[in-house]
Amino acid sequence: MRNSVFWLLAALSGVAFLAVTRALIANEYYYFAAYVVLQYIVLSTGWNILGGYTGYTNFGTGAFFALGAYASVVLHKTVSVPLPVMMLVGGIISGVIGLGTGYLTLRLRGVFFAIATLAMAIVMQTLIVNWDFVGGSRGVYIIRPASAPIAGSYIQYLYTLMLVLAVISVGIARTIERSRLGLGFAAIRDDEQAAEAGGVPTLRLKLISTTLSGALMGMAGAPLPYYVTYLDPDSSFSLAYAVNAVAMPVVGGMTSWIGPVVGSILLGTIQQLATVTISSALNLLIVGLLLIGFVIIAPNGIVGLVLSWRRRARAR
Repeated sequence: MRNSVFWLLAALSGVAFLAVTRALIANEYYYFAAYVVLQYIVLSTGWNILGGYTGYTNFGTGAFFALGAYASVVLHKTVSVPLPVMMLVGGIISGVIGLGTGYLTLRLRGVFFAIATLAMAIVMQTLIVNWDFVGGSRGVYIIRPASAPIAGSYIQYLYTLMLVLAVISVGIARTIERSRLGLGFAAIRDDEQAAEAGGVPTLRLKLISTTLSGALMGMAGAPLPYYVTYLDPDSSFSLAYAVNAVAMPVVGGMTSWIGPVVGSILLGTIQQLATVTISSALNLLIVGLLLIGFVIIAPNGIVGLVLSWRRRARAR
């Protein structure tokens, strides 16, 4: 019942926010910036399902994200389908790759699993670099349609799709957190050996986690070719995606669905402001400094800090 109410409230909030922003904001720059922030909400939420809920650090975010983007390139060059279908296909492909990667690597733990996911990203990038059909190392240009399927410009259409995906991603994360699946993930995160000894199907749950995580990241990457109009391996597999996907849940709080949202809005907005006022080259430096600061001062993130303050206030 509570989940149904949450989904209803989330849908209504998303529709209201979309209507207000589309009605009141005319400057398209804000849609470009908001798209990036929403994209990071999806990425960090997807990463957190595996990294925060299950406790497996994934450095292969860029690979799943780029697979979604290049799935759209392939569809763009072969068949004519709407962008939402491309997003669904990108999610399916990245989810299947996540399932396969999980099956091969989830017997590894800790730093060994993290290194394996990083190696997977390098292998995927090498394959794309040598695949001429999608542009290879030269990259590929995507002509953005002159008009959007709905009212407004095409960037407003991209913003709308990413807002819908962000609401769905957050809803999935919250539903998982408050379900038996979430309890199983938490048991693996706290003590995997004890969970396995207690009858928790750890391997199956980890495969579900990697599949969901990869699918959300792939769906987030699918609209990228239409956003940037020029896609190349260096930008699509950028280290910035992996760093931000880890930093945003850490800063916001990894054990709650709201943590990645808070971290994404905070870090994403700061990076967009830095890009306009100073230089985009400083983005990773800003993220790194904030990440170090929160690890030292508030290891449980902003959400953990707020909960700690509330407990102290009640104790008084």
